[in-house]
Amino acid sequence: MNNSYFIGIDTGTNSSKGVLIDSKGNVVAEHTTEHSMINPQPKHYEHDAENDWWGDFCDISKAIINKSKINPKLIKSVGISALGADCLPVDENCRPLRNAILYGIDARAEKEIIQLTEIFGEEQINRWYGRPLCSSDIVPKILWIKNNEPDIYKQTYKFLTATSYIVAKLTNNYVIDRFLALASFNPLYAKKSSKVNETLSKLICTSDQLAEIKESTDIAGYISREASNQTGLAQGTAVIVGTDDSGAEAISCGVVSAGKMFLQFGSSIYMILCTEKLVDDPRLWREDFIIPNLCDISAGTNTAGSLINWYKDNIYKDKSSKSDVDLYQTMIDEISEIELGSQGLITLPYFAGERTPINDPNARGLIFGLLLKHTRAHMYKSALEGIGFSINQQIKIMESHNDVNIDSIYAAGGGVKNEIWMQIVSDIIGKKIIIPSVTIGASYGDAMMAAISACTEGFEKFSDITKHIKIGKIYKPNMENHLKYKKFQKIYDSIYFSTKKYAHKLSELESYL
Repeated sequence: MNNSYFIGIDTGTNSSKGVLIDSKGNVVAEHTTEHSMINPQPKHYEHDAENDWWGDFCDISKAIINKSKINPKLIKSVGISALGADCLPVDENCRPLRNAILYGIDARAEKEIIQLTEIFGEEQINRWYGRPLCSSDIVPKILWIKNNEPDIYKQTYKFLTATSYIVAKLTNNYVIDRFLALASFNPLYAKKSSKVNETLSKLICTSDQLAEIKESTDIAGYISREASNQTGLAQGTAVIVGTDDSGAEAISCGVVSAGKMFLQFGSSIYMILCTEKLVDDPRLWREDFIIPNLCDISAGTNTAGSLINWYKDNIYKDKSSKSDVDLYQTMIDEISEIELGSQGLITLPYFAGERTPINDPNARGLIFGLLLKHTRAHMYKSALEGIGFSINQQIKIMESHNDVNIDSIYAAGGGVKNEIWMQIVSDIIGKKIIIPSVTIGASYGDAMMAAISACTEGFEKFSDITKHIKIGKIYKPNMENHLKYKKFQKIYDSIYFSTKKYAHKLSELESYL
């Protein structure tokens, strides 16, 4: 009889998910809760950390224990992941001092990005980041708090990410994994020593205000009595340091070696390609990956599932009496007969500005080519194609580097349930997309990392994860469609640069009105 279990819980943009696995990697129970973003003003996106992050964690852990009917003492370790480049100031009792400022979708710190670039110079910024500063970096967010909310800044005991916050609530220890520390907080942590860079910390924050760096599978601490009462987990249960949601989801698909790539179809798109060494490109991001001695190139859009939800809530409002599941199916059914290219429509999916490859918070969404013959089905399919063009644009940038190879592409997230969309993306990029049989996502990766931390038989090292990954479906590209999409891709690649100045003028007008 199996008597070892591992729980993984992930917090995302619009929902949190948890899963319990046994020592063979089998899913025993899972649970999902939903929350929403707070958008108090343009370019500001936030979460209520106490309710959205900690509240979700407590609800999920109790629900999973109830569903599985197992004794919590049999859960040997807890794995956690959450939104990566977010910023939450807390006091000495780990109480949030304000709503959490979210990842790159929040672009409030434009002035701070300019300020930091002027202070250090473009050459030094490029040495640190391999690219210009952008909205996905935490340092400008901390400086924004310092510049705009000085009282909160003075009260801040720690600046945390979502993962660090949840771990602290569970264990009373403030830690962050090496991957997030060196990527999102760059350059506050010195890479070689993993210690806080004292010179920089005086400008941004003190070294004492930052969490201690550890590896993602290190033990962060153990469930406290108070946390046990709130979560239902047994006091003394080990908690690993954890990591960000995208990295954990990549690991859940078996993306654990160079040449393997991951596409995360969530509220946004996140892309991770494992590489043997760091590859600098100002249009993308690069960092040391979660797995020791492995690097990655990564990229991210601001909209994907969130754009689909926009269509659901606004363009398909007349179908709102249906359940979300039925409504999504209606949307899929409507586009099933729409031909490739949406009869001459191209969507620029920058409905919330954009991260890579343009790194422009003032970019605007655009539906280009509208004619009287077009219906909402054409528009919706064009949106799905537009996100596919964005993915392909970034894959082409990655492959432009001579020492970068893409051997296989895996995908997970809520978007993979849309089979028409997956085939569209496969056709656009001209490559196979592999969908694992278990597509729970980051929480599954968290649970497996918890098993690795506990040195469980069959989970001794990261490469062992591939033994537990089974293929659910493979989407193969229709190369005839791929050649047709290439013509649309050329137009897509040009539209932003042709309209950029007008998008920026609109942004300026909005700020004045």
